[in-house]
Amino acid sequence: MSSIANHQPLIIAHRGDSANAPENTLAAFRQAWENGADGIELDVMLSADQKLVVIHDETLDRTTNGHGQVASTPFAALRELDAGSWFSPEFKGEPIPLLDEVFADLGGKFLINVELKNYETPKDQLPELVVALIKKHGLSDSVLLSSFNARNLPRAKSLAPEIRTGLLTLPGLLGLPMRGFWGRRFGADDLHPYYRDVSAKLVQSRHKLGQKVNVWTVDEPDDLRRMQAFGVDMIICNDPAHARQILEG
Repeated sequence: MSSIANHQPLIIAHRGDSANAPENTLAAFRQAWENGADGIELDVMLSADQKLVVIHDETLDRTTNGHGQVASTPFAALRELDAGSWFSPEFKGEPIPLLDEVFADLGGKFLINVELKNYETPKDQLPELVVALIKKHGLSDSVLLSSFNARNLPRAKSLAPEIRTGLLTLPGLLGLPMRGFWGRRFGADDLHPYYRDVSAKLVQSRHKLGQKVNVWTVDEPDDLRRMQAFGVDMIICNDPAHARQILEG
């Protein structure tokens, strides 16, 4: 493993610099940029009025001072919520951002990995609306679309073959079919497995197929170094500055 220990995977900030700022906010995304991340990972779903909102959970309770389902709340009401105070008083009043705002602020500066999170509403128009927004901002070459809902990926590809896609896979035995033959039928450019399911053999086999292997979510020094030694292409982590210190140290 030491022979490729100097390999430098891209460092992607999970929901932004989420170790140091409230996840999935512009504050976290800007901090990731300032701390030298190669990109960010974020989550997007539709509000009640079909706005592309950046938030992880289907409900508002964990990361805002609101309650209820994101999908049943119009954006005007979502915008009134505080998405920062739960993390620290320093971030009081930080709003739930629109994907449009993230693209306008940081698009083209580094990679933006958009996870399509229509898991409760898999037949909605999320992939189509996200692709349209990517094209509007001219970001087809710097956005990566990923999802555990594999059918989202060919839907996006049919509209924009040039946009890279990544298949997210569940940990352990639950994700085994999607890490194997079954998952390959969806034609994703990249594989996004849980880091504990990754081996040097898996990385090598995917590279032979022309796929990249982008792992989530890695923070412990030994795990970071092991992923680096396996030759993975991207490491999604919560603290990008810390990860870079470990990988380059």
